[in-house]
Amino acid sequence: MLRLWIIAACAATAVFAGVDRFDNYKVFAVTPNTTAHLNLLRELGETENGFDLWNNPARLDAPVHIMVPPHRLYEFEEYMNVVGAHYTTYIEDVQKLIDAENGPLQSRDGSFGWTSYHTLNEIYEWLESLAVKYPENVEVVVAGSTYEDREIKGIKISFGSDNPGIFIEGGIHAREWISPATVTYITNELLTSTDPDVRELADRHDWYIFPVFNPDGYAHTHSSSRLWRKTRSRVSALCRGADPNRNWGFQWNTGGASSLPCVDTYAGSGPFSEIETKSASEYIDSISDKFYAYISFHSYTQLLLIPYGHTTDHLDNYDELYEIGIITAEALQQRYGTTYTVGNIAETIYVATGASVDWVKATYNTPITYIYELRDLGQWGFLLPAAQIIPTGEETLDSLVAMFKAAKARGHGV
Repeated sequence: MLRLWIIAACAATAVFAGVDRFDNYKVFAVTPNTTAHLNLLRELGETENGFDLWNNPARLDAPVHIMVPPHRLYEFEEYMNVVGAHYTTYIEDVQKLIDAENGPLQSRDGSFGWTSYHTLNEIYEWLESLAVKYPENVEVVVAGSTYEDREIKGIKISFGSDNPGIFIEGGIHAREWISPATVTYITNELLTSTDPDVRELADRHDWYIFPVFNPDGYAHTHSSSRLWRKTRSRVSALCRGADPNRNWGFQWNTGGASSLPCVDTYAGSGPFSEIETKSASEYIDSISDKFYAYISFHSYTQLLLIPYGHTTDHLDNYDELYEIGIITAEALQQRYGTTYTVGNIAETIYVATGASVDWVKATYNTPITYIYELRDLGQWGFLLPAAQIIPTGEETLDSLVAMFKAAKARGHGV
């Protein structure tokens, strides 16, 4: 049986006061059970047809998520019928999920916390406040700049000299709000936790933490269009932005990316064509001898992914990363029972090239490199309720403690 998760949209997204709305967008559940189904679904994501894949077709019996304008709903239904795909309505109204995602606005008292999602300015102000509050341990750093002239702002946390470094990247895909929220939660715990395991993890490392690697896109999801993914550069008369996690200079645009500017996985006009990836790569290069781990946070589908995305071959220290990954996933599961799948990017989800983690791994042979795909498995998808920020942060921090204990036991970061 073929079950596909798709959002049906109107001919043009309804806009009120400059903000895109998704009233009556629907989600349909579908899973491919033949190779022909897989290939046809992949074609949907590689052409400019108004279908926005939330989750690319990976393998047989693996769910796919696509956004489809409802003026094309009839066309979608006909297409599914022709290919023999069974589908069912999964979500009746996406806008209702968006409205419920962040909770009542009146519950926010202006302080920074983890019961609601924060804007880019709020995150940046909080980072600045940490440097004031912890002047001996926190330094504001800038990894680069953006098309709309914002800074890619982060912090360096250090509790000693010459500690091995860990680089944390969040929010490279704009609509994945749980990523920056989880990164800021972990940041706070590194500074304030009294748990002995967390303190040991925090104190013996230098931390380079960037909650939002795509500031323009993230700001746009708050001001204008909640489901925006890309950067905001002007790439054609009609379309803006490239996928900043398909724009890095390793195996660029060799699979799982698009050359069409209006597609969400548009790889850009060339490697590092986006100012965000070019400037961030230059910053990473400047500190590449200071970190041994690079961790990137995405959502969703509860995966812990190992490079690379261009091949299913197990390259470099894959076997070691898989062993550490299993330990990490088991630790994450302990608190709330959340299960993660561990594996190579291309093998576990789909071929995807031009990613930041792959570039770091290939360029610097960084030994500890992972992508987290955070909660959930699709009930909310990119619209995970704010009530799940703290549980997600807690279990993810548990997993990082286990990950870096296992890495240390294998001689990394010592």
